[in-house]
Amino acid sequence: MVKVSIIEDDKHFREGLEQLINGSEQFRIHHSYASAEDAILHIVQHPPQIAIVDIKLPGKNGIDLIHLLKNQIPDTQFMICSYYDDNEYIFNALKNGAVGYILKDAKPEEILESLDELSKGGAPMSRYIAKKVVMVFQNKPQQHKLAELTTRENEILNKVSTGININELADNFSISPLTVKCHLRNIYSKLHVTNRVEAINKLNNNNNGRNFF
Repeated sequence: MVKVSIIEDDKHFREGLEQLINGSEQFRIHHSYASAEDAILHIVQHPPQIAIVDIKLPGKNGIDLIHLLKNQIPDTQFMICSYYDDNEYIFNALKNGAVGYILKDAKPEEILESLDELSKGGAPMSRYIAKKVVMVFQNKPQQHKLAELTTRENEILNKVSTGININELADNFSISPLTVKCHLRNIYSKLHVTNRVEAINKLNNNNNGRNFF
């Protein structure tokens, strides 16, 4: 059995991961921690083969935790599991020792597949994350952005401006329609608008030719 530890402060999500992993034939939960500080006190003495780490944790964040532990437990493979999908988080995580990066809206079978890939020496990533990595290294130009929005929100707004619907957006970004709606609510709130037409108008009025990267 491959031993997996979890560093995740969301109790509901953590317990869901525990149930999923313990219900598999290949993996077992080694230990779970609600914060980086709890993990630091224990995980060095009880290293797992794989550690699933959230980015946003109370106190020290997940990326800093990986940076701190990577040289102390070099045989442990670290995989980020987070809602954060901006370039800054992705590349800071990879630079500081994460080998995989998946999003929390991944399906249960995708999480287990990622663990399997990681245990075999791979570097699993959600499709959207992998696409962003490839685009950066290819230096592919992106569409314009609004400073108020995150990278993902700008990408979604640019897609919205082409007229595609929520289901098409979900397919395009490999996320659920519910996640798309959540992003749209955040976009409207940040731009102080009430609908997509007003949001698109703001995007067009602020079209200044800058790239995402």
